[in-house]
Order: sequence, then structure tokens, then C-alpha cells
Amino acid sequence: MPFKINMSTKEGKTYKLELESEELNGKEIGSKIEGKELTGDLSGYELEITGASDKSGFPSLSTVEGIALKKVLLTYGKGMNKKPKHEGKRKPTRNRPKGLRLRKTIRGKVISPEIVQINMKVIKAGHKPLAEIFPEQNQPKQKAKKTQA
Repeated sequence: MPFKINMSTKEGKTYKLELESEELNGKEIGSKIEGKELTGDLSGYELEITGASDKSGFPSLSTVEGIALKKVLLTYGKGMNKKPKHEGKRKPTRNRPKGLRLRKTIRGKVISPEIVQINMKVIKAGHKPLAEIFPEQNQPKQKAKKTQA
């Protein structure tokens, strides 16, 4: 199953790459990799793995060891951003109840074949800018024209 790789730059632009690579298996969140390990076009680039999610949508967390799914007690932050179920339709007094913790399913920090999406950030840029490597993703978005019926 191919990995969907999202590479973000300091300018806030994200470039998407889809490839099937066995070299990423076994890497951990927070580890740095060379760009030429992904494709030859990215030679000179240094990338850091910042996050991942699996085929069911469970995020990977850097504090959870291994590759398996685990139930972890979380506070607000990565992996938990929902309001509690007992809030219902009434308006809460605060956006988030103080001290709320929920047990959520999280995947470990090691990249495995179950992982589908990998998020990376560019630490060191190469010789060619990413805009030249991915010209089809550098186009401005076209606005849809309204037609009168």
C-alpha cells in the first residue's frame, strides 16, 4: 500500500507525494531522513517525520512505543479535540471543561505497513526548490465560474 507523504515548508506550503517505499518502515516520529531516500528529485533535502495516521484514521503519537494500537488516557491536544458527550445541546460555560481526560485509541510512533499518511517538515532545502520539483501542485487554485440557469 503506498504512503501519502505531506511535506510542509517554513512558508506554510504543503507538497504531496505518493510513493511505495519499504525504506520508511521502521522509522520513528521525530527521526530525520534524507530526501534521496524517498525519490532522487529530493536529493539534498533533509526531512523530519512529524506525524502519521493509519488506514482507519488513528493518529500516531510520539509518546507511544511500538507499532500497535493502544488505548491511552489523553488530555486536550494531539489526538483529542472533541467536546465531551455529556455536554449535549446546551451551551457549555467554557469551551473545554477543565481537567477533562478521555481514553482514546492511538497508534505507536514507529512507521509500519498499516500507516497510510506520513507528515514531514523540511529541515534543510536542496538545490532545486520544491515548486520546481512539483510544478502541478504550485498552481493557484481556479475559482469556479457561476453559470446562470
